[in-house]
Formats: sequence, structure tokens, C-alpha cells
Amino acid sequence: MNEKYPTRTKMVLFFLKGSMRYFVVSILFACMVSVLDLINPKIISYTVDTVLGTKASQLPSWVNEWIAGLGGVEYLRNHLWMIAVIVIAVAAIAALFRFLFNLFNSFGAEKLVKTMRDSLFDHILHLPFTWHSENRTGDIIQRCTSDVEQIKVFLSEQLTSLFRITLMIVLTLCFMFAMNVKLALAVALYIPIIVGYSLIFHHKIGDAFEKADIEEGKLSSIVQENLTGVRVVRAFGREMYEKERFEKQNNQYTSMWVHLMKLLAAFWMSSDIFTYLQILTVLGYGAALAVAGELTSGNFIAFISYTMMIMWPIRNLGRVISNLSKAGISIDRLRYIMNSEVEQDIEHALMPDMHQDIVFDHVSYQYDNGSSEILDQVSFTVKAGTTVGILGGTGSGKSTLMYLLDRLYDLKQGSIKIGDVDIRDMKAEWVRKNIGMVLQEPYLFSRSLGENIKIAEPEANFEQVQYAAKIAALDHAVEHFKEGYETFVGERGVTLSGGQKQRAAIAQMLIRKPPIMVFDDSLSAVDAETDAKIRSALKENVGDSTVILIAHRITTLMNADQIIVMDQGKIVEHGTHEELLAQNGVYRRIYDLQSRSAGQEVQA
Repeated sequence: MNEKYPTRTKMVLFFLKGSMRYFVVSILFACMVSVLDLINPKIISYTVDTVLGTKASQLPSWVNEWIAGLGGVEYLRNHLWMIAVIVIAVAAIAALFRFLFNLFNSFGAEKLVKTMRDSLFDHILHLPFTWHSENRTGDIIQRCTSDVEQIKVFLSEQLTSLFRITLMIVLTLCFMFAMNVKLALAVALYIPIIVGYSLIFHHKIGDAFEKADIEEGKLSSIVQENLTGVRVVRAFGREMYEKERFEKQNNQYTSMWVHLMKLLAAFWMSSDIFTYLQILTVLGYGAALAVAGELTSGNFIAFISYTMMIMWPIRNLGRVISNLSKAGISIDRLRYIMNSEVEQDIEHALMPDMHQDIVFDHVSYQYDNGSSEILDQVSFTVKAGTTVGILGGTGSGKSTLMYLLDRLYDLKQGSIKIGDVDIRDMKAEWVRKNIGMVLQEPYLFSRSLGENIKIAEPEANFEQVQYAAKIAALDHAVEHFKEGYETFVGERGVTLSGGQKQRAAIAQMLIRKPPIMVFDDSLSAVDAETDAKIRSALKENVGDSTVILIAHRITTLMNADQIIVMDQGKIVEHGTHEELLAQNGVYRRIYDLQSRSAGQEVQA
């Protein structure tokens, strides 16, 4: 598979579109801050050695000429306040540039996060249904939150500072070597040591962070599952089980972070040791050189100032290196999403008339994990404008047929045609716009009931919403809701009963009036009377639409123009209700069993 983003760099550059200019400007201001920060120690050194002392000036010639124009060293000696004003002015300008650095850096960071979130969300929406089936929702959410934040922090707070740190270290060393080569060498020797052990920790921290990130994704999945399935957990008294499951995963996640914190603590301890050894070296060796006359008092003070100034930049340089591994792992986790192939139509994909016969021709299907075939050489025809029922046990392949028809699964063996056009030659958007599906477990969003019904047709008016609800036999239930169609249904429709959710989903599909309607066991949660009422309303209102009914209840299918019976991925019987009863096969046995059960219920 050709990856769209083969390297981390390419992935980062893609995300930086739109925010790069902000980061460039912020880096320029950061570099100016570094230059200005280095000026004051030089001013103090000049004041001590030349203004207050008798040493020759070591400032650049153009600065000496400017001082001479003011009145020379003697003038400054009598007006020391001018030096104080210059120091304050330099500090004020540095503060202004530091503010501008933070401002533009913040602009860039927020723009970066927005770009990442928008890109990830849009890409995930267009990934195949099978991809979503193979990846845990909690893990995807964790990648789009924690990993996005990790990349933002690294690029905005650390990578942009890298330029400032590098410039400050280089300029500081240049100033130091200009003052005293021996002491400057003593300071410089610590830099490769600090960078060296940072590289050693780089790999270890990266591995630990990746493991912690994976465990966090598992933990997020458990939380997401329990929040969405809280009613099931409470109904079956599984609170203690889920609590123990969460605590077990949380302990694993915590242990991973404890291990990571130990590594970071060891890294920062090492950094502290070498940093303070560096300061001790400057104080001890610098004092010896000053006593020996090889270093002036002003330069000794400047050396101490410069050492203190680069102490944190050098440590941050090590921090950038160590955090590079964490950011790299986060980038790889986002690359996995962005490199996953989205659904794509063929060139010049077609949008044919969908009011035509549907032909399944030798359709076979199995999951990519190598499991046995879900469908095996299935062939049948659904005449346009007719109603077809599909009956079969769990795992017989009924729903898979419809997922293939709607192109939620990729068809690899056989063909499915509408008219003379293979669905693989059609635009996926066109197929799904014209094939309405109602699933056994419909998903309702955290919105009002009316908004959920017209989600497939946002421009629908209130009368259309009411009409769709009436056909779905939902209107009487809505009458008992205090706020009617403005009733907030809660996440996944938690405030509605199973039957009400199914009827809301039916209304949701009917409001669009697609030419092909698929009901995938979507009447299982309603009673027999409501089932019959909905089927009667559908028969009167679907017009010339083709209807495919999948159900376990024969009474739901018995009036269909054709009924298909499936078992283990194959069609074992087909015909009308009367024909199937006459065959005295699987359909007849299920009919007799359900008839006896219904009779017993009546007697009870």
C-alpha cells in the first residue's frame, strides 16, 4: 500500500499548513529575544572593567565610537544612570519581543490543533465501515485528543524554542571564547555530555511512552463502552465486574506511566548533576583565572551570567531531544489514521436510475481475518417496486447482504447490479442516498426527536416530519411527550424505548423517500400489532420503492412478494408465503414453531 504520508516529516508539514507562517514569525522574535538577552551581561562587563575600572573596552568599534560621541568613558562614569537606562531599555525590548513570540506562537498552536482535528475528523468520516469495525472507538478518540495535544505541545513549545536555544548557545559560546578560551572550553565540554545522555534516554522514553499511549487507548475504550452502555451494565448488575475491569486496566496504565516517570526522573536528575557541575566549574576555574590575572572581574561576572543564562537552554535542548520520541510516537499514531485508505469511487462513477431490478449474482463474502465464508454463491433478483422478505438465523448472512448492497462492505466475489450497472461502478454517495437502511439497533444522536428524524433531509419541514412519524407509528407516542418533537432523546436515544428508537429510525429513513428501502430486523422491538400497523402504512405509502424486509418474525414477512430463507450463508428456500409452507421445509418449521408460541401466549 502506497502511504500518503510515508514519513513523520511529511505528516507534520501537512498539519502545519496554515500555521507555518505564525511559527516562522514567532521563531524570529524568539531569536531576537536571545540576542537581546546576551547584551546586558556585556554591558555589565563593560561597566565593571572600563567605566568603573581602567581596562580597555572590548566592545565593537562602532559602539565605542557612539560612546565617544556621548562624551566618552568619563561621561558615563559621571552619569551611571544612563547605563541603567540602557539595561532597562534592552530588557523592555526583550520583554516586548517575548510577548510577540508567545502571541504568534499561540496563534500558530491553535491553528495547528484546528487543522489536525479537522483533517482527522474528515478523514475518519470517509474511512470504510470495515475500518471502524476493526478499530476501537476509545482508541480513536484518544489518538485524536491526547496525541494531538502531544504534537501541539512539542511543535509550539519545544521545537520553536529549539531555534532560540541553538542561537543562544552559539552566540553565548562565541562571547565566551572572545573573553577567555580556557574557561569557554570548560563550559563547552558539558554540552556534548548533556546531549549525549539525552540521546540515550530518547529511545527508552519513546518505547515507554508508546506502551503508555496504547494502555490509555484501552482505558478510553472501556470508559466509552460503559458510558454508552450504562443501561445494559445496570440492568444486568455488572457494575462490580466493570469496576474491576476498569481498575485492572487503570493499574496497567498507571504502572506504565510510573515507569515512564522513573525514566524522566532519572533523565532530569542527570541533567541537574551536570548542569550544576558546569556552574561549579565556572565559579571555581573562573575565580582561579581571575586571581591569576587571565580574566577580568567584569568578564568573570559576564561568564557567570552567561552560564546561568544557557543553563536552562542546554537542559531544554536535552528535553527537546527526549520529548522528540514521545512526539514521534504520537505522529505515528496519527499517521496510521491518515494513511488508512478512504473510500474512493472509480473514475467517471455512475449515478443511474435506482428504480430498477436488484440482481445478486454469485455473491460470496468473508472477513479479511481469514474466517469462514459469511456468504457462499448467493444469487437472487429483487424486482423493482416489489417487497422481498429475508428470513434466517443469526449468522446466516442476511445483514451482510445488505451491507454489501449499500457498499458498507467491499464486494470482492460476484456482482450486485441495479438495472445493468454494478454498484461498484456507482458513486458510493449516490448508492447510500438512494438506499435507505434501518438497522436493528438504530443510533440516535443527542438532539431533539424532530432533529433526529430529519437528519437525512435537513431541509424537511415540520409537516414532513409528522408525516414520516405517522407512517412509522411514532405519532401516538410523541403525543405523550411533554415537548413533542422537541423532546431531547439523549445520547444514542437513551430516553426512548427500544421500539420507539426503531420507529424513529424508520421515520428518519422514510422522510427521504429513497427508491430502495431496507429494514434490517428493524421491527424486532415493536409488538405484533404495531408491526402490522407499520407494514400496512408502508404498503400504502412507499409508492414504487423497492422494499427489503429482514426479520425473524414470519408475520412480518408473510405478505412479501417473495421470501428468501437463508442458512449458513446460502439460500435454502425461496418463494411466496404459501409456496414455502407447501415445501414443508425450514420456513414451515419456523412458522409452526412461532404459531404454537403465539397460541400459548394467547392461552396464558
